[in-house]
Amino acid sequence: MLLTITTFLPALGALALVLVPGTEARQHKAFAFVLSLITFFVSLGLWFGFDASPGAPEFQFEQFVPWISSLGIGYHVGLDGVALLLVMLTTALTPIVVLSTWNAVEDRVKEFMIALLVLETAMIGTFAALDLVLFYVFWELILIPMYLLIGVWGSQNRLYATVKFFIYTFAASVLMLLAILYVYFHDGGTFDYVEARQALQVSPDAARWLFLAFALAFAVKVPMFPLHTWLPDAHTEAPTAGSVILAGVLLKMGTFGFFRYAMPLFPEAALHFRTLIATLATVGIIYGALMSLVQTDMKRLVAYSSVSHLGFVMLGLMALSAEGLTGGVYQMLNHGVSTGALFLLVGMLYERRHTRLISEYGGLARQVPLIAAVFVIVTLSSVGLPGTNGFVGEFLILSGTWLSRLRHSAVFSTLAATGVILGAVYMLLLVERVFFGKLTNDHNRHLPDLTLREGFVLAPMIALIVVMGLVPQPFLAPAKPAVDRLVQRFQQVEVRLGQGPQVGTETTAFAARAALPGVPAMPAPLPAAPAHPEVH
Repeated sequence: MLLTITTFLPALGALALVLVPGTEARQHKAFAFVLSLITFFVSLGLWFGFDASPGAPEFQFEQFVPWISSLGIGYHVGLDGVALLLVMLTTALTPIVVLSTWNAVEDRVKEFMIALLVLETAMIGTFAALDLVLFYVFWELILIPMYLLIGVWGSQNRLYATVKFFIYTFAASVLMLLAILYVYFHDGGTFDYVEARQALQVSPDAARWLFLAFALAFAVKVPMFPLHTWLPDAHTEAPTAGSVILAGVLLKMGTFGFFRYAMPLFPEAALHFRTLIATLATVGIIYGALMSLVQTDMKRLVAYSSVSHLGFVMLGLMALSAEGLTGGVYQMLNHGVSTGALFLLVGMLYERRHTRLISEYGGLARQVPLIAAVFVIVTLSSVGLPGTNGFVGEFLILSGTWLSRLRHSAVFSTLAATGVILGAVYMLLLVERVFFGKLTNDHNRHLPDLTLREGFVLAPMIALIVVMGLVPQPFLAPAKPAVDRLVQRFQQVEVRLGQGPQVGTETTAFAARAALPGVPAMPAPLPAAPAHPEVH
């Protein structure tokens, strides 16, 4: 019951806020903070109880209760290592987000906290669901509180941004629902994910259409180029708490959807479209970085940087190598921590000056040295400086792509590496323009520095940046079994299709993996396919 308790504890807290009378804003904030903190401590039982050994079950903390038996729908939940990492990211970020709203949200505080707690339940449920209908219910439930967070507590153009966000995600999700129904009618009348993955048999053409239906819903949520246009508007108009949750967790649902559903359910179709998706991911990396270079609004700059960073994750997933997949999973966590921290810092500056225009700042390092120091640390993490969490993820993705059997893998790796360089350029320019140089704006002469509460908000983020950069193994180990299973699944499909591993590829990959401390070992390759004209 531990996973179910973790999932629904925030929703019970939201129900308590609805039923308990009271209008004291501080009490509502304190209640939501304590409840989200309790949820985090409860979720630690999942972290310490998870067995990442090779012989452990694929899904743990599993629970199945019949829901609508006549339709084959059940409450089926469980966690593999990747879902566990994202659940922990969700439960860790939520109390930080609640604490960050202490002075930022003063209107309709009770309703804000209710929306935030319901959103936490929906996010955890999305990662934990092992029934396709249950997954879809949690997936769509996210839209309601997120719509309210942006539409009610957002900035001036919040209605435009929230309607655009809703239409993009809802329209794409309807196609996924149609694909889920198709799977149901071709899989013996069950929506169970584990059974569908093992028993689903459809024609190659049907599999490609089904993959595209799932992939479109996930690509919008990532978001991938060219489906990204809702993200800068949503980030710019959302309150700080909404931006942190959106960047920290919600965007990962798209990449998680590819890892959990689209790729394992339709592996042949994934192999067919991997070059196209890798191309779009690489374009997104460079496009997001170039757009960040010309932004005048700090939040919009960080929003476009998310398009670039999530492009790295998708490129790692499409590499279909152990290094690439591991790096993609790790970069999901890195982006949640680093970009979440950037939005928190931008929000703190906005609370002091009520503007996000970069031109309104300059020379702040002398006025707010602690904020400047933290901003620099988070920036170095975002650009992938060795010793920070960002370096581990980007190194694994780039090396995994180079060593993969992805067509033109060296070209993809080289182009993606330019995104790393551009990322350093736009982030360091942002730091220079905001914190260094002469202080020319008199409104910035008496700004207060980091408060104790803000220090408590940022301290966990800085700690994760350092720990994940220097000691990645505890975070890589849970994901290893899930990554190995997916790699082996695609190796089997490639062998069946006569596209088996080339001789020498695995040797290079093993050597590269052995040279990187703390990275899980690559699964042993399957025997090569029989002689084929295209196999060297």
